[in-house]
Amino acid sequence: MPLLDHFDILAPLYDRLITNPEETKIIRLAKLPTEGSLLDAGGGTGRISQHLVQHAKQVVVLDSSIKMLNQALSKNGLRAVGSETEYLPFSDASFERVTMVDALHHVAEQKRSLQELWRVLKPGGILVVEEPDIKVFAVKLVALAEKLALFRSHFLSPERVSEYLEKLGAKTHIVRDKPNAWIIAEKCN
Repeated sequence: MPLLDHFDILAPLYDRLITNPEETKIIRLAKLPTEGSLLDAGGGTGRISQHLVQHAKQVVVLDSSIKMLNQALSKNGLRAVGSETEYLPFSDASFERVTMVDALHHVAEQKRSLQELWRVLKPGGILVVEEPDIKVFAVKLVALAEKLALFRSHFLSPERVSEYLEKLGAKTHIVRDKPNAWIIAEKCN
């Protein structure tokens, strides 16, 4: 847990300050709808998952910031769980779909988080990770600004995220949408 929790401070304003990625893109990349459950890891206020409620049996927002989760609970149809992504409180193969939008660079142990996201994904499921593409100059400036603001951010290239997921057995592909990149991982078995 960081000494300064920026997200607890930002929680009341977060939905007004941060723009959402195009929801139809997430729906298409995650191959929604699904009859199963969806986990929005690092989902904060539920700004993304609130648009996915009608596309899954159950939508769970997971975040380490209780104040962000309190905002998520104000949105209809979302279940909120407080936890770090490095240690998910779910059984193996619990979710048909897992999303992590603009959050991987904020976690302390990125490889461990990806392992956990992969662990809770059911065979045949899809994991979608959206991250700012560190190869884009503007993202490098954002990364510097977050360091100066004492965020614990560490940006990985989309290729590194993809390579790590492939080591776990994923079939991956990357969709670039400057300044972001989407890493889509399918769990074939």
